[in-house]
Amino acid sequence: MNLHQTVVREAEQAFAAAGIAGAPVVLQPAKSADFGDFQINGVMGAAKKAQQNPRELAQKVADALADNAVIQSAEVAGPGFINLRLNPEFLAQNIQTALADPRLGVAETADKKTVVIDYSSPNLAKEMHVGHLRSSIIGDSISRVLEFMGNTVIRQNHVGDWGTQFGMLVAYLVEQQQADTEFKLSDLEQFYRAAKVRFDEDPAFADTAREYVVKLQGGDEKVLALWKQFVEISLSHAQAVYDTLGLKLTPADVAGESMYNDDLQAVVDDLTAKGLAVEDDGAKVVFLDEFKNKDGEAAAFIVQKKGGGFLYASTDLACVRYRVGKLGGQRLLYVVDHRQALHFEQLFTTSRKAGYLPENVEAQFIGFGTMMGKDGKPFKTRSGDTVKLVDLLDEAVERATALVKSKNPDLADDEAANIGHTVGIAAVKYADLSKNRTSDYVFDWDAMLSFEGNTAPYLQYAYTRVQSVFKKAGEWDTAAPLTLTEPLEKQLAVELLKFEDVLNSVADTAYPHYLAAYLYQVATLFSRFYEACPILKAEGQVSNTRLQLAKLTGDILQQGLDLLGIDTLDVM
Repeated sequence: MNLHQTVVREAEQAFAAAGIAGAPVVLQPAKSADFGDFQINGVMGAAKKAQQNPRELAQKVADALADNAVIQSAEVAGPGFINLRLNPEFLAQNIQTALADPRLGVAETADKKTVVIDYSSPNLAKEMHVGHLRSSIIGDSISRVLEFMGNTVIRQNHVGDWGTQFGMLVAYLVEQQQADTEFKLSDLEQFYRAAKVRFDEDPAFADTAREYVVKLQGGDEKVLALWKQFVEISLSHAQAVYDTLGLKLTPADVAGESMYNDDLQAVVDDLTAKGLAVEDDGAKVVFLDEFKNKDGEAAAFIVQKKGGGFLYASTDLACVRYRVGKLGGQRLLYVVDHRQALHFEQLFTTSRKAGYLPENVEAQFIGFGTMMGKDGKPFKTRSGDTVKLVDLLDEAVERATALVKSKNPDLADDEAANIGHTVGIAAVKYADLSKNRTSDYVFDWDAMLSFEGNTAPYLQYAYTRVQSVFKKAGEWDTAAPLTLTEPLEKQLAVELLKFEDVLNSVADTAYPHYLAAYLYQVATLFSRFYEACPILKAEGQVSNTRLQLAKLTGDILQQGLDLLGIDTLDVM
């Protein structure tokens, strides 16, 4: 259920009854359970507009809310705040409704859209590194939430599979095969580095590489065949990482830069015909008055280089046309490093001007910060090299498995390995997803693998704690009426009924940390409830009430973690 909207609706009616129709209601959680469940903060603004005393108006609204089916009590506090306590019968009824619903009381959005979401997007020809982690897991979580809320989600992995580096690699591959007919392309990263050294140090080799780029772009069959080797090997590396991370990305979602190659000149010609792209020193440029510099000069969005070459801008414009025109995208999301914000702002502006991005289509840049080491610098190996993503995930699993074994020395090796894998991958993902995506964050093994605080192990353990209750509970009446009497019973019930509100917020804003924070609050409240309100020792209706609260807690933790792309365990 949408608890927030329900309470706001009741408050709006109370304002109207107090003679203030159409007043904006500002509703937020109460500062503590002692003050109630929610607090109305819009009274002072409404009173000023109506030229009334804030406390007197607040009292009128509170009186209008008395004996409400939703609101148990409304008390005026301070200069004009209203603290609300929800009716226990209303809470109990909605808890049972949520328990009986496979969707846990969460309705699908009324405004369903076709959402095209661009995430991960590694450059091929070398293995994925830690810099690809944030886009991959943030994008995957957002896509899961949007899908759960009823939208049609089309995932697009816009890989870099075209350009100069492939000419360099093809030239080096031909050279190596000529020297050794048994040569095998195995370690892609090592191969790329060796090719780059040759490209930088040998002008003749660099010229040969550029010739291969021309052949590649011209469709030379032999060069294309070699190019496909690099692409296939790179994608197999990437898919292995996606599978380890438990992402929903598949080979079918790959839409590389090469896919738009045939449309690039058409885009430039179209922009030129529309008077948007003009020639400037041999290049084709769209000048954007919306992005003037200090001297008042319009920003230059270059769509074709001098000599006819294309850029990211050319490909991204063709990509927008495809996602709107062919895929039917009504909302386009780009989960990309925040340092590319200006490029995407200019891309969207140019696309609007060209008609590729109609006004009824929303385009959003979903920026994110950098993963930092404890030294405050971008996360690297001790030697200063970029960390391969597969190595990072292997280390996470090793560390988590060792931790599990230390806590449960009697566990069989295979069981410890299974738990270690689930906990290790979850720890890496949750450490990222629990932070505001726009911020940089420090990568800290000890913090992320801790069983205390806002971590994946803590939430996974909270879920197993719920499961252990039901292993001991035996038969119980899942449909028995609820009677919420204890403060922590009511507090937990209120929090559980906020699930839909939180998911709507994540779907609207593309901030997964809202969901992470909510799940941590649920787990923390359940822990307090578990300690203060005995479940298994209780009897009759009290026992059934607490079991139902525990059941919904477990279901929401499991569903919520799944929407973050994190697995749960019945035993840890």
